[in-house]
Amino acid sequence: MSDLTALIDALPDARVLVVGDVMLDLFTHGSVERISPEAPIPVLRVERETAMPGGAGNVACNLAALGTQVRLLSVVGEDAAGAQVRALAAERLGGADGLLSDAGRCTTRKTRFLAGGQQLLRADSETVAPLSPALADALVARAVAALDSSAVLVLSDYGKGVLTAAVTERLLEAAAAAGRPVLVDPKGTDFARYRGAAAVTPNRRELALASGLPVGTDAEVEIASARLIAAAGIGAVVATRSEEGMSVVRAGPQGPEATHLKAEAREVFDVSGAGDTVVATLAAALATGADLADAARLANLAAGIVVGKVGTAVVRPDELRAALHRQDWAAGEAKCLGLDAAQERVARWRRKGLTVGFTNGCFDLLHPGHVSLLAQARAACDRLVVGLNSDASVRRLKGETRPVQGEAARATVLASLADVDLVVIFEEDTPLRLIETLRPDVLVKGADYTVETVVGAGLVQSYGGRVLLADLVEGQSTTRMVGRMRG
Repeated sequence: MSDLTALIDALPDARVLVVGDVMLDLFTHGSVERISPEAPIPVLRVERETAMPGGAGNVACNLAALGTQVRLLSVVGEDAAGAQVRALAAERLGGADGLLSDAGRCTTRKTRFLAGGQQLLRADSETVAPLSPALADALVARAVAALDSSAVLVLSDYGKGVLTAAVTERLLEAAAAAGRPVLVDPKGTDFARYRGAAAVTPNRRELALASGLPVGTDAEVEIASARLIAAAGIGAVVATRSEEGMSVVRAGPQGPEATHLKAEAREVFDVSGAGDTVVATLAAALATGADLADAARLANLAAGIVVGKVGTAVVRPDELRAALHRQDWAAGEAKCLGLDAAQERVARWRRKGLTVGFTNGCFDLLHPGHVSLLAQARAACDRLVVGLNSDASVRRLKGETRPVQGEAARATVLASLADVDLVVIFEEDTPLRLIETLRPDVLVKGADYTVETVVGAGLVQSYGGRVLLADLVEGQSTTRMVGRMRG
């Protein structure tokens, strides 16, 4: 996943336009210590209250938190909630000039009551009605003008009346004329109203209702998504599936092409606004020029972070980087296997037609010579296995003062390298048993050896493999390094 780091770094250069239903999300936090004597309900002792832009506003706030340049267009009422949305937009987005006013509209307000990090109740106040023709024209005109300086258009549809069928059609036509992809967070069951969109982002329930098909398995999600793509004329479906992760389904020349991503969340406290985080991250990544699959991987990572927070929350670049680092460590651990498991993995690689290389060593203090050896070894094969001497083996070979680092630390460092695909620790003084078991196609050692002195060389050559003597980096030696450190 570390290749996504460059994508995160590019997010500040992205420009996204968000159009849709904005609302005010209010959170009343407190504690519950007793049941009301008036009715069998908890009594919430209020401790604090917070407010955030919700709906399309939350999409925009997530984009801003990622560092992306964002413009929000929506409509609010001329009421206290509308004024609060404007103030929050000015604070978090740098301006609220994209929020039009409708004197006859009640700004959507969702009030959530929480105790112990869990929701007790949600109370909604809203007007669900289509925009007047004059407001619709004004909104579309602003959107068309803003498309010139935006790379992606997001339609955040909460069914409150901003994105009527007519407005949606006009925005999609304008985006197509400007050559801008459109990402839709959909509402309702008629996805044909989003015809021409690059992708829609339904959750599992929305996908089932819109397609009329079951969505319990990967295969069912693919079929349901393919039906929507064909029937609604959209480019792709990015389906969020709660604890089962996310699926990206696109139409391909040979049928649907699907990528299924496992959920990244470690703890789930609140899913409020998680869909907004997904569509925002997707849009930001697409606006950098990223492929939809890579954008979805980043969005999946962001979703795993935001559901671990309470309330309508956002994800920041440093959190994404930290999550990537955790995944890199986890991937490193997955590269460290015992011999039996390593044999199974090598067999899978061979079934795919991949060549397997092998090298070995103590790798006590990793230095440029080691890095060069591993790079040369990896260049000679499709997958590289490193045999690592155990601590006991190193002591027998190098003396009681070695190794400087334990075998777990040495294995972790090796596994973190892109050139290393698998690390196997061995107890013997030589890696011969590993070579006999794994039967590598290429056996690699440094040029300070000769082919005749490389352990396992004769065996590898006997079944048609080859031995590679890698060039050395002059002056690089762990023994010398240890000697210098000890004075």
